[in-house]
Amino acid sequence: MQSTKRVVAAVCMGVILITTPSYADTDEYQKYREAMVTKQIIRRGIKSPQVLAALKKVPRHEFVPSEEQRRAYEDYPLPIGFGQTISQPFIVALMTERARLKEDDVVLEIGTGSGYQAAILGECVSTVYTIEIIPELAYRAKNVLQQLGYSNIHVKVGDGYLGWEEHAPFDVIIITAAAHDIPPPLVEQLKVGGHMVLPVDEGPGYQMLKIVRKHDDGSIREENIIPVRFVPLVRDKR
Repeated sequence: MQSTKRVVAAVCMGVILITTPSYADTDEYQKYREAMVTKQIIRRGIKSPQVLAALKKVPRHEFVPSEEQRRAYEDYPLPIGFGQTISQPFIVALMTERARLKEDDVVLEIGTGSGYQAAILGECVSTVYTIEIIPELAYRAKNVLQQLGYSNIHVKVGDGYLGWEEHAPFDVIIITAAAHDIPPPLVEQLKVGGHMVLPVDEGPGYQMLKIVRKHDDGSIREENIIPVRFVPLVRDKR
C-alpha cells in the first residue's frame, strides 16, 4: 500500500488521529526482515507480492517487548505479556495471504495483541478495524502504531467474539486466537462472498486453521489449512 494513506485509530470511547506512516525502511533490523522473508516465508510457499512487501516493510521488533526485540525475526511466536503472544511470522503471512485481500477491502481483526498483524493488514487494505479484550495490550498496540506514524487502523477494547457491528459488513475477518467454534456474530458481519480466517479448537491439544467462505444464502463453507497452536480466544465474562 502507499504510505500516503490516511489513517484513523480509535481506542475505547476516544478517537485518536494518527499521521501517515513516516518510518524509513533503513533501520538496523532491515537485514533481518529480508532474511525472515527469504528463509521463512518464501521457502514455505508464500507468493503474494503484497504480503511479502508488507513483511519486509513493517518493523516487527517494534511490536514486542524490548527484551525480545533481538528475537523478533526468528521462526517462532514470542510472549507479549498477559499470557498472549505475537504469532510466528509464517503464520501471519499464511493467514494474510489466504484472506485474499484487495486494496479497497475493509477488514476486521479479532485479537489485536501486539498490533503487528493489524499493521500487516494495514499495508494491504484500505481500512482495518481491530478488537482487543485486554486494555493494556490495546493501548500498547495503539501507541506503537502511533509512534510509527501508522495508518488506517481503528483499535477497540472489547469482546471480539461479538465483532464490531456498527462497521459491518466486512470483506475479510481474521481471528488471531483459537475459538471453540466459528462465532455466529462474525459470520453475520461477514459480507456475502467474504472470507474469514481463524484457528478453531477441535479437541484437547488440537487446533485447525480454517478458511470460512460465506455464500449468497448466508451458509458457510469451511476449508482446513493446517494444524496450528494459538492462545485461546478470551471472552468477556462479566
